[in-house]
Amino acid sequence: MEIRHLEPRDEDALRRFFGRIREGDRTFFKEDVEDPAVVARWTTPGAARSIAVDGDAVVGSVAVVRLHGWSSHVGEVRVIVDPDRRGRGIGRALAQAAILDALELGLKKLVVEVVAEEDSTIAMFRSLGFDPEALLSDHVCDHAGELRDLIILAHAVDDSFHAMLATGLADTV
Repeated sequence: MEIRHLEPRDEDALRRFFGRIREGDRTFFKEDVEDPAVVARWTTPGAARSIAVDGDAVVGSVAVVRLHGWSSHVGEVRVIVDPDRRGRGIGRALAQAAILDALELGLKKLVVEVVAEEDSTIAMFRSLGFDPEALLSDHVCDHAGELRDLIILAHAVDDSFHAMLATGLADTV
């Protein structure tokens, strides 16, 4: 498996990847992944978006989206892994790549929003040094109309990078 920044040549493979994501998981996307203009915009240089590739198949995607205004020093991490490949470390590797992208962007802080029932995702981000900062009750309405709690986890980018350097992870991402 290789993790690398998105390139224009990845548009078709990325569309196929998003086509494999279950409708229930799509509820939580903040962008319209079916819009070709959205996917094309992601592949432009400097977009801070990476993919995990196994052969010719995209098996995961990550983005670091800079917030605006008084929060422009903060980036939101958005990770999605192919449902058939979850639990194999792909999300962790993508999150590590996001930390490096955040450094390149000059961000000071990263946040990630996770539905409260996603224990494994929360544990993965906690193991990377993200800490819970907020619990928003009934904040997300899923595809079935059910309200769900949302947890926001955050971490200082410099702290993450220093930890990655100390463990040798910076060289592997």
